Amino acid sequence: MFVVIFGRPGCPYCVRAVELSEKLTEQRDDFKFKYVDIHAEGISKADLSKSVGKPVETVPQIFIDEKPIGGCTEFEQYVRENGLLS
Repeated sequence: MFVVIFGRPGCPYCVRAVELSEKLTEQRDDFKFKYVDIHAEGISKADLSKSVGKPVETVPQIFIDEKPIGGCTEFEQYVRENGLLS
C-alpha cells in the first residue's frame, strides 16, 4: 500500500495523518507513504481538485494507491476499518 499525503505546514490534521503513517510504516512491511508540502511544491487547491475530481477546500488530501480517499478523518477511518494497526 502506498499513501500520498498532500498537506501544508502548520496544519494539525496533516501532522496527524503523517504521524499515523509513520506508525503504520513501523508496524507494516507493506506500507509506504510520501508527504507532499503543497506550499513548497507550488501546488494549489485547484491543482488538487483536478486530481481528486471534485473541489478541494481543505488539506490534507490523501491518496491510497493513487485513489483519493479524503482527509485525515477518512484516512483514520480507513485504517480502523481495514485493521491496519496492531
